[in-house]
Amino acid sequence: MSRWLTHWGLRDAPFTKEIGDADLWVPTSRKGAVERLVETCRERGHAVLVGEPGVGKTCVLRALRHRLGQDGFRLTYCHNATLGRRDFYRHVCLALGLSPKATAAAVFYAIATHVEGLGTEKVHPVLLIDEAHLLHQDVLDHLHILANYEWDSRALLSLVLVGLPETRQRLALAKNRSLWSRIHSRLSLGEATPGDTAEYLAHRLRHAGCEREVFTSDAIALLHEDSRGRLRDIDRVTTEALKLGARRKLRTIDRELVARVLGADAVVED
Repeated sequence: MSRWLTHWGLRDAPFTKEIGDADLWVPTSRKGAVERLVETCRERGHAVLVGEPGVGKTCVLRALRHRLGQDGFRLTYCHNATLGRRDFYRHVCLALGLSPKATAAAVFYAIATHVEGLGTEKVHPVLLIDEAHLLHQDVLDHLHILANYEWDSRALLSLVLVGLPETRQRLALAKNRSLWSRIHSRLSLGEATPGDTAEYLAHRLRHAGCEREVFTSDAIALLHEDSRGRLRDIDRVTTEALKLGARRKLRTIDRELVARVLGADAVVED
């Protein structure tokens, strides 16, 4: 075990991506979004979730996966949004365990048939499309067919589109109005609050085995101000701060030490 982990009484590195869905932290300010998405999927509807980089979109998606990871739903995650229409559907086929087909029409038929089979088994498919702002227009042109199955008389599957704020702007264009009109849950994640940052630090440290307060309130305030609550930035800075604090044999991380870590970043970037 690394010396800096031992110094802080940690079993594992606290600020890494290696954490299970069941142990994932969902900030108080994001729980409403998770509940809305869960409700939308249970009602077999469609949703769009947008936010700037690092505000917790992936965190919300993982929480949704954990909540829906029960009988009655089958989640498929698509992270490659830059594919053309045929390749996109072929990717969906592979994700569903189907053999890829030669044409877009054959692919769509295979997916529809497969989803109908899931429907008879009372399993509702949910397709999560990440980085949706990168979707090609020809894919968007075709997505409304998935959302408009059998003349809107039944839900083929639930679509959850996740991306940067421009995702909403693209969907709101006149050429995408057919799809946009069928997305009733339209969620936007704002910046995290200082309370979210403090809650996140306490949760991750506690999960890694440290029950006491490590970061002072001034250190947390500076960390939040600099990162604006972006978790990737918080993870990087706090890890460096813990390592530096361990080398100095400190018992707490104060504002001065966090400022030193941030200053080192600035020197490297310059």
